Amino acid sequence: MRDNTPDGDVPQRLLEWYDVHARKMPWRVGPAERRAGQRPDPYAIWMSEVMLQQTTVATVRDYFARFIARWPTVADLAAAKDADVMGEWAGLGYYARARNLLKCARAVVAEHDGEFPADHDALRSLPGIGPYTAAAVSSIAFDLPHAVLDGNVERVMARLYDIHTPLPAAKPELMERAKALTSDVRPGDYAQAVMDLGATICTPKSPACGICPVRDPCSARAAGTTAELPKKTPKKPKPVRHGRVYLARRTDGAWLLETRPDKGLLGGMLGWPGSEWVDVSLTEPQTTPPMRADWRTLEGEVRHTFTHFHLILRIMVAEVAMGTNPNTGTFVIPKDFRPSDLPTVMRKAFDLTQTDDTSQMTARKS
Repeated sequence: MRDNTPDGDVPQRLLEWYDVHARKMPWRVGPAERRAGQRPDPYAIWMSEVMLQQTTVATVRDYFARFIARWPTVADLAAAKDADVMGEWAGLGYYARARNLLKCARAVVAEHDGEFPADHDALRSLPGIGPYTAAAVSSIAFDLPHAVLDGNVERVMARLYDIHTPLPAAKPELMERAKALTSDVRPGDYAQAVMDLGATICTPKSPACGICPVRDPCSARAAGTTAELPKKTPKKPKPVRHGRVYLARRTDGAWLLETRPDKGLLGGMLGWPGSEWVDVSLTEPQTTPPMRADWRTLEGEVRHTFTHFHLILRIMVAEVAMGTNPNTGTFVIPKDFRPSDLPTVMRKAFDLTQTDDTSQMTARKS
């Protein structure tokens, strides 16, 4: 039986590969630039890592560019209005990250004079910074030897060591393996190298083992088990919840919007007044329209998937007169309303009203 301990030159193999194949990213200082003395901006590294949680690099690039252009320093972000930050975040999902982004920026300014601490424990004490983000900022921004363990690194470790324990139970073992490979030699570059390997070579499907820099010491490749790893505990089916939202447009084109409570899903985001989201097998959505109006049910429905459930929304629409006073929310005039500021599920509801408007105009013309 083959010993499932790769040889000790894995970090060096990865660094040599990274020096040639490092991905170019707007927040990254590449290996050549590091050798020339350039150092990463901890603010940029932190922001990119927060954005990349549960999101792809391709999606994050544009968001990162907009955030950095609008708030180039952590002090700028700390001074920003909550609504402005939430609006720019719209579409990235997992909106608690945006709230924690602001809390963390303000803590850095208030407690650390606007400088991210070059200390792992101090980073962990900041709002919204968990073990992974602290390790990523520590290693990438400050070149400290802290092991990172994201989904890409989990996959690399599982295959490199032929670990068959299913995730998430395997996480402690995978972390120990990742720590064992993290050395004092270029830890920032090594952290990015192992993440790049998982993203570009050791991919979930059809990994490019033939060109992998650690193919020789890879235990799963020797055992022929690469395609099986990492194993995962089957997920339970997601429940389906239902709700209703009210989209009221005033005769001057203003839309009725409300800011959702800070806690809970879509906390602090703009949205449409509506019901709670419930399992209709247990109870019906309880809701009261935000005002008296000639409400009608829009054809079609909004379907959206969150981390823990699927959501189906019925859309109620009405046109109301000037001077109408809603029980909740505020009318926002067209020049101040950007559909892009809405979270994805709310924007889907808005888009459905635009389709309805087009259909009605076509019907009137015919």
